[in-house]
Amino acid sequence: MTYQHLFFDLDHTLWDFETNSKETIREIFSANRLHETVTPDFDFFFEKYSYHNKRLWHRYNHGFIKQDELKWKRMWHTLLEYKIGDEMLAKKLSGEYLQILPSKKALFPYTREILSYLTNKQYKLHLITNGFEEVQWRKLDNAEIAHYFSSVTTSETACCLKPHKEIFDFAIGKADCCYQESIMIGDNLDADILGAMNAGMDTIFVNHINEETTLQPTHIIYHLQELEEIF
Repeated sequence: MTYQHLFFDLDHTLWDFETNSKETIREIFSANRLHETVTPDFDFFFEKYSYHNKRLWHRYNHGFIKQDELKWKRMWHTLLEYKIGDEMLAKKLSGEYLQILPSKKALFPYTREILSYLTNKQYKLHLITNGFEEVQWRKLDNAEIAHYFSSVTTSETACCLKPHKEIFDFAIGKADCCYQESIMIGDNLDADILGAMNAGMDTIFVNHINEETTLQPTHIIYHLQELEEIF
């Protein structure tokens, strides 16, 4: 198969969400003196936040909750772990989190190198992300990788979410290409891989965390540099 258009996911694929999120939570944890009012154990607090964030993102991706609920209820549920039912505090912390997070710049190893490599080989690079429009653009700009992408499709602009076929159709149309010359590159087995497979697109599973799967993507890689063996 000769590919011309490469569609990337952003969070957890190129942009190191876990590192950037932990740094952000640490800042608001300290600034709001949560070590005094909630718990002195930051690592456990972050572990609980990450659990609820992942759980609620899954519900959001499948249409069970709205965007506004996701934005603040992940912090709400984290505080409830400590029997703190303070909605105002949850919304305050969530607002600070969304303001600070996109300023973080940590990328997975070899991100810039592989984007430059693929660009130099004349591939057209695109993004498909379920992240929020403004937040994702700030991430791209602050990490200084926005210029690599010919098009960016967020769930907000497409009015639908991965893994639904409609967002892939929207992205293909925006990129003015077809499925036969395109491939999806992402870390999420449900949203990126199964979603793209169901849409009729070849896939590359970026398995940063050595996750087991029964799915059969077109390729599986464990480091971004391995893309050089494919393209």
